[in-house]
Amino acid sequence: MTISVLIVDDHILSRKAIASILSANPLFMIAGEATTGKEALEKAKDLTPDLILMDIRMPEGDGLEATRLIKAALPAIKIIILSVSDDVQDFFEAIKLGAQGYLLKNMEPEYWLDYIVSIVQGEAPISRVLAIKILQEFAGQKQPVCDNKLSEREKEVLQLISQGLGNKEIGEKLFISESTVKNHLRNILDKLHLQNRMQLIAFAYKNGLAG
Repeated sequence: MTISVLIVDDHILSRKAIASILSANPLFMIAGEATTGKEALEKAKDLTPDLILMDIRMPEGDGLEATRLIKAALPAIKIIILSVSDDVQDFFEAIKLGAQGYLLKNMEPEYWLDYIVSIVQGEAPISRVLAIKILQEFAGQKQPVCDNKLSEREKEVLQLISQGLGNKEIGEKLFISESTVKNHLRNILDKLHLQNRMQLIAFAYKNGLAG
């Protein structure tokens, strides 16, 4: 299986660097490039890529606005927001708009590739740096804990997801199969009326359920 990717960034060096990172894995095929939020929407409609890597700060409609418009028109496309900032509010806004991931540009190339592959596979780890920032943001705040619908095992799975662990790692920690982890994840999403793993991570931090 080949994953077609649209790279959206107004800096040519950034686009070429991203393309170089992806070319290290035969799983990815560069479908096209865009330099503005407006162009991103047009290219997304023309190319219908599997995945969009979207810079958060651009002229003519930033990455967040472009994400909102693309998700409204083409909800099946996965979007990963790219940013030089670990601003927590940007992270939550991106997830609220439907992005599947949030990737810091200053991470090592090897981490980039692992992260993007994990998104394609339906997982969504977050960086330790960002996790710490989110915890600091909500430290001391009395958030409503809306976990009464979850079983004890589901709470354990939720805590490990919030730490950025993938399904395989969670299974190893809890001594259960990867398919069982996926079943728990599906049940948790259904019970909390959430759409994807990243929304679940945001929910966990906001409600004091993160591990």
